[in-house]
Amino acid sequence: MRNISLFILIIALLIACIGVFSIYSSTYQKEGDFWQFLYKRQIFWVILGLVIFSLASNFNYRRLWDMTHFLYAAALFLLLLVFILGIVRLGAQRWLKLIWFSIQPSEITKLVIVILLAKYFSTKSVDDISLGVNRLRIWRAFILPFLFVVIPIGMIIEQPDLGSAAMIFIIFITMLYLAGVRLRYILIFLLLIILCLPILWHFLRDYQKDRLLVFLNPNIDPLGAGYTVIQSKIAIGSGGFFGRGWLSGTQSQLHFLPESHTDFIFATFAEEWGFLGCSILLFLYYLLIKQGIIIAHKTGDNFGRLLASGISFMLAIQVFINCAMNLGLAPVVGIPLPLMSYGGSSILVTFLSLGILVNINKTRAVF
Repeated sequence: MRNISLFILIIALLIACIGVFSIYSSTYQKEGDFWQFLYKRQIFWVILGLVIFSLASNFNYRRLWDMTHFLYAAALFLLLLVFILGIVRLGAQRWLKLIWFSIQPSEITKLVIVILLAKYFSTKSVDDISLGVNRLRIWRAFILPFLFVVIPIGMIIEQPDLGSAAMIFIIFITMLYLAGVRLRYILIFLLLIILCLPILWHFLRDYQKDRLLVFLNPNIDPLGAGYTVIQSKIAIGSGGFFGRGWLSGTQSQLHFLPESHTDFIFATFAEEWGFLGCSILLFLYYLLIKQGIIIAHKTGDNFGRLLASGISFMLAIQVFINCAMNLGLAPVVGIPLPLMSYGGSSILVTFLSLGILVNINKTRAVF
């Protein structure tokens, strides 16, 4: 058990260190104290994340069962506070200022939704849910949990943060599958959502529509909405097999690539370390996520199993979407790369999630 816990900590720390080096590189040529201190702030977030990891790994995860509704209410309260006291960056109001740092409540909400759905579905057996759907008792199988999820989704879309809202919806679909709902019912549900998309399109902001359109063809606006994706693909392609070397990437060092230290840090890393470096990085993520799935598989407690599975897939989905976004294979929706992208909220929530995983691994012998 301790070996798995130590292994998770070492892999997470390795990825976080790679992230710090990449952030340093992406801000190396930028002038001003703000840019020069970013990597130091990231080091602070990682150290604080390790403290949270240690606390979470020694906090009995079963207590989350009793705290679920409080956590859900707290997440909604924080999302509501964003509309009142939130600070605006890059045209979005997503952060709350706390003394000298800020937090992004939508990052916390992702983990809270995993805990909420793990509790909800663990109170019912796989047969209960499947039979419920068969008998058209879709209220308990789909609609009730969806109502819990759609409230924070609506609030996050209004910030606006389409990426985090989409992430929570994907987490919901994943948890349905993990809970044992038959795939055909999930597909029918998705089909109904897709049929509603033409209506939802009218509620999107103009820049969000532009991002979706340039995903289909970045060249329709190469100097506007499609610029970042084009530069990202150039950076990844110019890295070749071995990469250009640390501090030697032209796209990031010469400031062609926007957001090279946050959402597009994978492109920064790919340019400097190439296909070989990216393969090693993705292998580290694979090892991390695999440990989570192993813990879920070995856990006898239904709540712990769903919680470990949900956390593992939450990390996997974020890695997949961020890399696909950098490669131009998914719309630009502002999903950070876990443990790599600059940002305290993402780092702390990821270490917290991994700490919960470790505690499930420690406690599973009891069940």
